[in-house]
Amino acid sequence: MPRARPGHPTPSTTCTRLRASHRSNGGKLGGIVSTKQGKLEGENNQWGESFKGIPFARPPINGLRFRAPEPPESWRGSRPATSFGPAAPQVGPVNRMIRGLIGAAGSRQSQDCLYLNVWTPACDSARRPVLVWIHGGAFILGSGSTPIYAGGRLASHGDVVVVTINYRLGVLGFLDWRGLHGRGDHPPANLGVRDQIAALEWVGENIEAFGGDPENVTLFGESAGAMSIGTLLGVPSARNLFHKAILQSGAAHNISTEAKSKRVTEYFVESLELNDPSPETIAELPVLDLMQAQARTTLGIGLDDGMMAWQPCIDGDLIPEQPLVAIDRGDAAEIPILIGTNRDEFKLFTFADRGRMDDAEFVERLQRIARKADAGEDRVVERLMGTYGPRTGERRRDGKQRWVALQSDRIFHYPATRLADAQSAHQPDTYTYLFEWMPPVVGRALGACHGLELPFVFGGVRSVLMRAGLVIDRSAGPLSDSMQEAWTSFARTGQPDLGESPDWPAYESRRHYTMSLGGKRGVLKDPHEGARKFWEPLIPNGEVSSA
Repeated sequence: MPRARPGHPTPSTTCTRLRASHRSNGGKLGGIVSTKQGKLEGENNQWGESFKGIPFARPPINGLRFRAPEPPESWRGSRPATSFGPAAPQVGPVNRMIRGLIGAAGSRQSQDCLYLNVWTPACDSARRPVLVWIHGGAFILGSGSTPIYAGGRLASHGDVVVVTINYRLGVLGFLDWRGLHGRGDHPPANLGVRDQIAALEWVGENIEAFGGDPENVTLFGESAGAMSIGTLLGVPSARNLFHKAILQSGAAHNISTEAKSKRVTEYFVESLELNDPSPETIAELPVLDLMQAQARTTLGIGLDDGMMAWQPCIDGDLIPEQPLVAIDRGDAAEIPILIGTNRDEFKLFTFADRGRMDDAEFVERLQRIARKADAGEDRVVERLMGTYGPRTGERRRDGKQRWVALQSDRIFHYPATRLADAQSAHQPDTYTYLFEWMPPVVGRALGACHGLELPFVFGGVRSVLMRAGLVIDRSAGPLSDSMQEAWTSFARTGQPDLGESPDWPAYESRRHYTMSLGGKRGVLKDPHEGARKFWEPLIPNGEVSSA
């Protein structure tokens, strides 16, 4: 049981039942849970109980805007927990397909955004496994309250407790103040990661009151959420806050060097057009001004080659080194991981582009990538063309198809295998997957793209994919059931179980066993061998960014 701080009671392990009565929004009164900050009144649903909009830190507003999260304030009486808290301020989303799959936030946004949500089968003393979801969205979009992440189905299916969290995004969460050339006192960097750690601390102190086990916490996340988990695997102060990790389409490569984050900060400050660009002045600007400068910086830095302006950085404090260095060293050896990618990741980002990419544009993009490598631009371009360029005798692919293959390997497939190789050297319970299910109507154009696995994990396959403009076939429901079984069994035991054959073997760095999900191919052996061998000399431990 979590140790109580002086002056605070230990959380109750049961919740007081109220007589069920219908609410105006269709839900029913749930139980009352006692947390360290006060009592919360939840809501019953067909899968159990939910508690929404729970503050895990003080609102980061006014003087706390660019400060590390502080513990939440207590309250008297019972606080309703039936509505989501606001999402972090953000700019976007881009189009219907991406909005439907990565789950951009709705219209309710505020700097007062540090809230989390809990779904549980029951508030009892069962000490269920806990899964904490970190959402994706390129570190500039999304929230834990996006409908695609509703945790009730997953909690009920696996008899687990599901938590979804918010964290500060964009400039509010990932500005590195060292680029201000020593003007004023610098606020800390990586505020978004610090928010994630604060949420995990809240879980450790309170989740037992919701029927969860604070000593069996699994992080799971997708895209920027998975990249956050890859970061946390290498953060010393996060080491004892979680016990397992599931990384979906993200690994541990998305950490900016000091030089990269300095360039982003300088571009952002120039976009503000201030006479006095000190931290004090910037902290007092209207949030709309910050969001507009953030958008200009995002476009100016460039996303088309996969770079992200806003992401965690090596700050010499919270993140002292590239996480992969720590993972290679065995610093996260006690943590089982499940990591995977979708076969056609980058097709999501080119799907809306109906034009073709000629060879000249393709080579230009290769040159931009090559400039970041240490091996010499011409040599790298030659190698890239040899691997991803047109080949004699093959069916000709246009530049966009080759670009999708390259970016899927560079940003997703290779980093996942690199992390699996590093962790499996210390932790035998390392597992990988390749998601291969395709929508039946636009399958060839969209493929098994980035984010497509999300509704299968959370169980909302039909409603989510239809809202995104897609259709499903009869295989979708059983695949979702199997994936939910695998995710929750991994949270319980550290080993994924699909609930049916075949058995899921551990990765093993010499064999690279990978489970195909939705592809009817069973266990694969080293499906990303080509990407792994090609990209490792170019980006062994360094940064690679995703859109």
